[in-house]
Amino acid sequence: MTKKMPKALYERELISLQAKLVDMQAWVQQSGARVVVIFEGRDAAGKGSTIKRVSEYMNPRVTRIVALPTPSARDKTRWYFQRYVPHLPAGGEIVLMDRSWYNRAGVERVMGYCTNEEYHRFLHQTPIFERLLVEDGIILLKYWFSVSDIVQEERFRSRLDDPMRRWKLSPNDVLSITKWEDYSRAKDNMFIHTDIAEAPWYEVRSDDKRRSRINMMHHLISKIPYERVEPEPLVIPPRPAPGGYERPPRDWSNIVPDYAQDLIDGHASEQ
Repeated sequence: MTKKMPKALYERELISLQAKLVDMQAWVQQSGARVVVIFEGRDAAGKGSTIKRVSEYMNPRVTRIVALPTPSARDKTRWYFQRYVPHLPAGGEIVLMDRSWYNRAGVERVMGYCTNEEYHRFLHQTPIFERLLVEDGIILLKYWFSVSDIVQEERFRSRLDDPMRRWKLSPNDVLSITKWEDYSRAKDNMFIHTDIAEAPWYEVRSDDKRRSRINMMHHLISKIPYERVEPEPLVIPPRPAPGGYERPPRDWSNIVPDYAQDLIDGHASEQ
């Protein structure tokens, strides 16, 4: 079994990569590039936590996360890709897709949420759709987070017992344990049809979340042809002399109670 990445080494490299991601974002913004990064994989494979680390220090006006809800009745009557097109980036933007149009090749296929005809149409149209995106200048990167059955179940059980993360566990997540091989076949078939030269799949081994985050972020940075953009110099002006302004009495305002001071006083009395 692969040794887990030491925490101190992970944290040191993480902050270094996050700084490079900020530099990359500045280049995207200045150059007008358009970037789409797709995060796919099994439930509990670490997609969400990786997106959190990728976006942590990035400007949300430039880099946004797209995680679409269950399609509405109206969505189901439209061309499948239509609900995703409005979320594609304009010039100078990065879109991180927490799941994507590949829902149809995974959960919809396995759970029977789409017809056989819709599924095969998706496999036919997706390479065409993605080639059009790339031909139009969009940088499209697709990551598949791969987790073993043992580690997936461990993460499910840890979520079940954690009230802060219980919301991450859905009925479909639990059912995915009983449909492990079905999801494996669906993923293999998806790769056969959509792993194209213009937009290949990149697999991220994610049993060790620290390794997977570092590996994915390093790879992402290597695939964007960015150059460091020197920020415009800013000068903080001197504060002008007071001009006679008088603040209204504080008791005119609704001040939030100082709960922190209560905690401090309580802590001091316990010592």
